[in-house]
Amino acid sequence: MVKLAGLSLNEQEFLTDSLKQGIRSDGRSLDQFRDVEITLGDQPGYVDVRLGKTRVAVRVSGSITKPYEDRPFEGIFTISTEIGPIAGAFFENGRPSDEEVLVSRLIEKAIKRSGALDVEGLCIVAGDKCWNIRADIHFMDFDGGFIDASCIGVITALQHFSRPEVTVSGEQVVVYSTDEREPVKLSILHVPICVTFALFNPKEKEENIKGGADGNEEAGEFAIVDATMKEEGLSNGTLTITMNKNKEICQISKSGGLPAEGLMVMDCANKAYGIVEKLTDQIKEVLKQ
Repeated sequence: MVKLAGLSLNEQEFLTDSLKQGIRSDGRSLDQFRDVEITLGDQPGYVDVRLGKTRVAVRVSGSITKPYEDRPFEGIFTISTEIGPIAGAFFENGRPSDEEVLVSRLIEKAIKRSGALDVEGLCIVAGDKCWNIRADIHFMDFDGGFIDASCIGVITALQHFSRPEVTVSGEQVVVYSTDEREPVKLSILHVPICVTFALFNPKEKEENIKGGADGNEEAGEFAIVDATMKEEGLSNGTLTITMNKNKEICQISKSGGLPAEGLMVMDCANKAYGIVEKLTDQIKEVLKQ
């Protein structure tokens, strides 16, 4: 979550008061996700995602390597992030930001630890050879929502990617070109989607975020979905819920700020499910086309 230094006190107060009344600068409701545009590249595994003004490019590639010693029957899945001034003036080249670290950790958990990608299916020869699937995330434009846009890009790119066919004869491993044999799709067991909420506590009391319904000023505390850059900078914390279309919660990440009550988390989870269901159908349709 990027904290902004360029907002005047008047602008901060105006934006906060507007949110308390359920009004956002882009006209959305507090629980409305921005429109998502997903574009597939000519090469398998390349995806461009636009979430409002935020843009993320993801490329998935595969290479053969040796599996980890403690996981001889599994392949490897890694995530690499690249963010610089092209995404925003407050990012620096060659210096990993907290945003990058958070995105990498959350996406890795969402995809691998939830069992979305079948890593056992990436094993070629136990303890000797396996596929190393790498997802490179390039941040192009930033207006909030890097985590959500990155997750959409990675899970779409994994489904779009195809690895070369491989056969094993004794100790010999043969990798076929795409001209010789049809490439093989990765085994994706379910589609996890991250939905991030920005938490607000306008009264600035040291208490839990209880979640007033849709910006109710009397309740004080509330949450909004898919915050823009300015909204993220004003928030008192973030809550990321990763779900799939089967209503399974893959992970919950509470990043800094005030603690959130259980009722707030449950309310956010219910709102997240509707968004996840819509995005899953959209990804499926894009891949089908």
